[in-house]
Amino acid sequence: MEAQRNEVRWYGVGASVVGASHRRANQPNQDAIRWSPREAGPAETLVLALSDGHGGAKYFRSHTGALFAVDVAITILNDLQRTGSNESPEIDLSRVKRLAEEQIPRMLVREWSERVTTHYKGCPLTRQETTPLLEREGPAAEEAVRNAPILTYGATIIAVAITPSFILYLQLGDGDILTVSEAGEVSRPIPPDERLFANETTSLCTRHAWREVRFSVQPVQATPEEHLPALILVATDGYSNSFQDEAAFRQVGADVLALVRAEGIETVRSSLEGWLNEASQQGSGDDITVGIIYRGVGVSPPASAAPTLVGTEAGGEDRDEPGTPEQEPQTNQSGGEPV
Repeated sequence: MEAQRNEVRWYGVGASVVGASHRRANQPNQDAIRWSPREAGPAETLVLALSDGHGGAKYFRSHTGALFAVDVAITILNDLQRTGSNESPEIDLSRVKRLAEEQIPRMLVREWSERVTTHYKGCPLTRQETTPLLEREGPAAEEAVRNAPILTYGATIIAVAITPSFILYLQLGDGDILTVSEAGEVSRPIPPDERLFANETTSLCTRHAWREVRFSVQPVQATPEEHLPALILVATDGYSNSFQDEAAFRQVGADVLALVRAEGIETVRSSLEGWLNEASQQGSGDDITVGIIYRGVGVSPPASAAPTLVGTEAGGEDRDEPGTPEQEPQTNQSGGEPV
């Protein structure tokens, strides 16, 4: 008789810090992170969502757009979790892939756009908000956001939903998802979007944004436990931009897994904010948000330093911009042309 495998349990920890350059400019944290359930463990089901509000002058409400993005993603993916509760793994995977391709992107963009529309109708753009844009980019830029206030809320979204049957990875815009195997091998469940360069990004605020949502689905029940991710690391691009290259950044995934195994998930939880502040100061200067999902049993010895989790790239200003659409989006439209 085949031995019954252990129940899979997941732990989630995360942190979000204001970028060093934003602190100097007295700007808010334009990132957002949310969990369901709140950071806890062990859990059989878990949803994590991160969003990075754009940093250009036009996107002066992007911190609010990021908050809306993570709230909407959590709500939609919590509903999706119920799909993974009662069906067979094969039916679940087929259904989830169909939902991820056909329905979830539209729902995500539509509900985010509705949140934004409700907000700016209740809180119209003010002269205090638009004057810096006018001074920096001129009358045409100010007119563009007054005609399409949704632009000012522009943000990305990255999410991971884990159920007993499947793991769904979802991404619109820049940022990173790394998975780490039991052996410490690091991979990306969603390949990098080669169109995103020079601080351009796809965005929730562009026309037809739902077309730009990318995803990957991994079975859980039908996958041997040793082939499931031992750790998943999700980050806004301020983190990877703090490292010299892709190899240095990917090494972080393996280093975090080794640290969790050696000293426990609570060590990472208590130290993460300090590591991210140091990474921003020494690296990108951008806001940095990281969520870490660990499969296994956590232990809680005292926190210790982990220098390899801090990047060494030269600093730079956060200037994420969505790709320029052929025409500006209307307030009742979902999104934008590809980059």
